[in-house]
Amino acid sequence: MKLQPRSEKGLLTPDNCVITLIDYQPQMLFGVTSIDRQSLINNVVGFAKAARIFSVPLILSTVETKSFSGNLWPQLQAIYPGQTPVERSSMNSWDDEKFVAAVKKTGRKKIVLAGLWTEVCVAFPGIQAIHDGYEVYVVEDLCGDLDEKSHQAAMRRVEQAGAKPVTWIQVMLEWQRDWGLRDTYDAVMDVVKHHAGAYGMGVEYAYTMVHHAPATVHPGWEVPAELVHG
Repeated sequence: MKLQPRSEKGLLTPDNCVITLIDYQPQMLFGVTSIDRQSLINNVVGFAKAARIFSVPLILSTVETKSFSGNLWPQLQAIYPGQTPVERSSMNSWDDEKFVAAVKKTGRKKIVLAGLWTEVCVAFPGIQAIHDGYEVYVVEDLCGDLDEKSHQAAMRRVEQAGAKPVTWIQVMLEWQRDWGLRDTYDAVMDVVKHHAGAYGMGVEYAYTMVHHAPATVHPGWEVPAELVHG
């Protein structure tokens, strides 16, 4: 889908950035206490959907899948079912030639980066990408660490190196920019209603109570057959 160009002037657009989502795997999530883990999953999935809406290049990467970390979260893989994550042994994805090559292939110099944990899998590649001439934006509410102090120390470190902290809804709305741009409006509102908490409930209320639109219909659910007992 060809989108109407957005003005840049220091802002992110769907045409000027690449997303890297690093090490969203079970073992990495187990250790996170700096953010509610269910909220973290929700945020990551919502942001991945936003990236698809705006056709922003997105690179998935995993570390030591078989020996330690486990598979990419199925909730995230479901948004990009055809993409195989770049598998690494290195904690620092910027040390991995395949990962860096995937970033370079996009031709984009702004990296929207997130991962687990902030102090390692975000800080290390973020700092080195900046050193190599990239502009890095760290999506803070897609990141997590062993505790709040570790996360905050890592964020201060990447910010001092030149990274810019953002949040996932901020980036999505930065891509949308104008509610008159209808080619992406409905899809963005769908993400908001499903993943943006009270903001999404507010949108649902306005749609149904003020504009008299039909209520959002969520997918139904059935008890798995093997759990049904006579």
